Amino acid sequence: MKTPAPTYTCSTVLILLMLLAALQATTARENDIDIYSLTVDSKVSSRFAHTVVTSRVVNRADTVKEAIFQMELPKKAFITNFSMIIDDVTYPGNIKEKAAAQEQYSRAMARGQSAGLVKATGRKMEQFHVSVSVAPAAKITFELVYEELLKRQLGVYELLLKVQPQQLVKHLQMDIHIFEPQGISLLETESTFMTKELANALTISQNKTKAHIRFKPSLTQQQKSPEQQDTVLDGNFIVRYDVNRPVSGGSIQIENGYFVHYFAPEGLPTMPKNVVFVIDKSGSMSGRKIQQTREALIKILDDLRPNDQFNLVVFSKEATQWKPSLVPASTQNVKEAKSYAASIQALGGTNINDAMMMAVKLLDSSNKEELLPAGSVSLIILLTDGDPTEGETNPAKIQKNVREAIYGQYSLFCLGFGFDVSYAFLEKMALDNGGLARRIYEDSDSALQLQDFYQEVANPLLTGVAFEYPSNAVEKVTQENFRLFFKGSEMVVAGKLRDQSSDVLSAKVSGRVHKQNFTFQTESNVAEQEEEFRSPKYIFHNFMERLWAYLTIQQLLEQIISASDAERPALENKALSLSLNYSFVTPLTSMVVTKPEGQEQSQVAEKPKEDGRSGTGAATLLGSRVPPNTFPSHSPASRQRPQSCHPQTPRKADARRSTQDMLPGGPPGCQGVGRVGFDKAPSPSSWVLWGGGLVDGSDCSGSADGSDRPSLLLFLVIPTLTPKQSQQPQSQVSCQPPSAPHPVLAPSPLCLPQAPHVILPLPGQSMDRLCVDIRHSQGLMNLLLDPHQGVEVTGQFEKTQFSWIEVTFKNPQVQVRVSPEHVVVTRNQRSSAYKWKETLFSVMPGLEMTMDKTGLLLLSGPEKVTIGLLSWEGSGVGLRLLLWDTDRFSSHVSGTLGQFYQDVLWKPPEAEDNKRTLRVQGTDHPATRELKLDYQEGPPGTEISCWSVEL
Repeated sequence: MKTPAPTYTCSTVLILLMLLAALQATTARENDIDIYSLTVDSKVSSRFAHTVVTSRVVNRADTVKEAIFQMELPKKAFITNFSMIIDDVTYPGNIKEKAAAQEQYSRAMARGQSAGLVKATGRKMEQFHVSVSVAPAAKITFELVYEELLKRQLGVYELLLKVQPQQLVKHLQMDIHIFEPQGISLLETESTFMTKELANALTISQNKTKAHIRFKPSLTQQQKSPEQQDTVLDGNFIVRYDVNRPVSGGSIQIENGYFVHYFAPEGLPTMPKNVVFVIDKSGSMSGRKIQQTREALIKILDDLRPNDQFNLVVFSKEATQWKPSLVPASTQNVKEAKSYAASIQALGGTNINDAMMMAVKLLDSSNKEELLPAGSVSLIILLTDGDPTEGETNPAKIQKNVREAIYGQYSLFCLGFGFDVSYAFLEKMALDNGGLARRIYEDSDSALQLQDFYQEVANPLLTGVAFEYPSNAVEKVTQENFRLFFKGSEMVVAGKLRDQSSDVLSAKVSGRVHKQNFTFQTESNVAEQEEEFRSPKYIFHNFMERLWAYLTIQQLLEQIISASDAERPALENKALSLSLNYSFVTPLTSMVVTKPEGQEQSQVAEKPKEDGRSGTGAATLLGSRVPPNTFPSHSPASRQRPQSCHPQTPRKADARRSTQDMLPGGPPGCQGVGRVGFDKAPSPSSWVLWGGGLVDGSDCSGSADGSDRPSLLLFLVIPTLTPKQSQQPQSQVSCQPPSAPHPVLAPSPLCLPQAPHVILPLPGQSMDRLCVDIRHSQGLMNLLLDPHQGVEVTGQFEKTQFSWIEVTFKNPQVQVRVSPEHVVVTRNQRSSAYKWKETLFSVMPGLEMTMDKTGLLLLSGPEKVTIGLLSWEGSGVGLRLLLWDTDRFSSHVSGTLGQFYQDVLWKPPEAEDNKRTLRVQGTDHPATRELKLDYQEGPPGTEISCWSVEL
């Protein structure tokens, strides 16, 4: 007799999965290095940020274990101190000249030990990593200090902190203090890990000149779920802010005998520019690189102003110019240039020298013929992804040729696409000619990176800017002359006050705006300024002297790049001396980390160079962690969710499986739940609808042979569609809800519920939700416009779905554009790209943006309609729009969807209960009661009955 196999219920599966999660959490902690405290204290005083990260760990094992402190810090920051406190003994990091540390570094490398402590990770960050052996029950305190001057770009300063502890921390706290005597005009926070629950741990307070941001989550708030010991803290925490500007455009601040002069005038007109785009179309640019370059170039051309002039030079083995000379950015010329840009194909070698000579000659010839507008600014923007392989291939010779050809007349900006290009070559060429270099990272947002860079230089406001101070009042002043000032940026000059200086420090800033000279006068009372910075406890004191040293070193490092062989040693010695005096880890210094006797003694922290590939290495975090090899491997099976005991829409994969696979198999059903799908039957003239359901009262039981057969199977044979019929979308077939649910019978495959393009709640209506499908419209659509709400929603509809949807807010001025690939948020001409299902929590005055792991992006604000956007992957795949709080629409709302919130009237019921007529602003819309798939809660969606309308 066959022995019955045991049955497994859903509850048993859930218990087993909970036990597995607990086991994984235990295994992850088997190293027993526990972070019991992690604090971040960042004090930003007049744009200068001093950040202290303190991590306290304990070894809870009865054997010696290895503790690793690992975190990321901004590339522009200088490490100033690192120490470990073990058994009340402090082991400091000693900053030395790089040559002095080289011997220890070399000895460690010879022993096969990993000597480097810092490496580049990603676009903006560097990773610091150190390890130490910990005795049983011993405690260690790690402390890392770094400093940076926040640079203003596209109208904001940005403080970026990385938060990745990789375990729950009993005491976790971040404190960010900002003090700006000019007054804080804008304050925003953004996080890629924050959830609604974690947001309760975030507090923000602000007055005229200072702000305090605290993030202090409890253990419960840090947990992914009550069953999991994993932390949700994994990502970026960003603070963006700006300050008030005086009429003079400048502010002089003084502290402890040093001054800093910030200059960013407002309200100046944008100067016309003459720009030549030099685009690499060599074979290495093929594929996504050239596609994104074309996309970015087309967008940039659209942003040219009518009084700008431009031309395009494309190059591979040879260089080609689009037009014989520069042309005005008229509507017709821009249209032709966009068409030309769209046709660029990648093929051949890389002749950078000839391309650059052609670009300079275009500007030279226009200049000689007096075709360049008076008071205009001339720029060359070079984009390349590789080293020169054709024509002149010696980088030094190319740099010399370009420098001599430009001769100080034009500014050169070099963009290096990816990591095959010599960044040092491009950086020197740009700095030699009054510009700068930028790396463009190969990613889905490469086109946005190109556009953002262009926006930084798109609006020149001043040329030939010079700062002047009384010679008897100041000394050791940083760079005082600048070629160009662009909108959204800021010029910074710092120096030391002389001992016998007057009570008032005055300054004059001169420059040329379009066709006239401008002079800006600023003065500051020394005693008042000293007092303002003396008392506050929330600032890092003596910061201005360190700001001066930081800025001086950064400028010396840039000068070293473009200096001659004869000039370089003196500049290096000056930068080295400052780095050692102020304990900065710069490209000229190294920090040697000391450890207890008997452990490896030769770990060295050095500043990574930009001209190298970013390492990925182990997972990064803020704090301390156990070694990577102590974490369990998580197979896909271990991450699967338990089988749901609720009706679900069949997946496409199920529908494609063969009939033989479908009929006997599948996961266990639940009581009263049917499973449906369809596939081609062996007969060429029919389709098979398969389905399974339980009608015998059993509860999720498996079969005796482990095949999980349901208790009842139903087969239906349906005639094959004709070609004409098969071309019609499934959603066009009415899926009328049954009068009563049936436990087994499934709907026809032709009317499997589809997700409508839009689900609209109608305030003030007795009828329930409206499901709107777009059938008769193509191209650009004005979906919503409410001037009183300050919101507009447009979309591009192509064939059967939206290719993009764009939401524009008037206050604050924010634009959110979504495509099936990603989400792009634009503010102050700066764009940030986010991938769907990437957690986002952004708070700015008047608007909150959130996105969770399901990919639902919500845009909401006080008294604003809440707009949801979703990249739907279920049935009827595509972008979806959601609306909440629609009672907040004003009486002036309009648009394809906005019309449903104006003069809406349901006509009396017709003979058929499932048919109604909806009159909207005098136009009748037939509405049918149908089953649709509600996408608002995320995949796989749930069936709803709604009134369906086609537009």
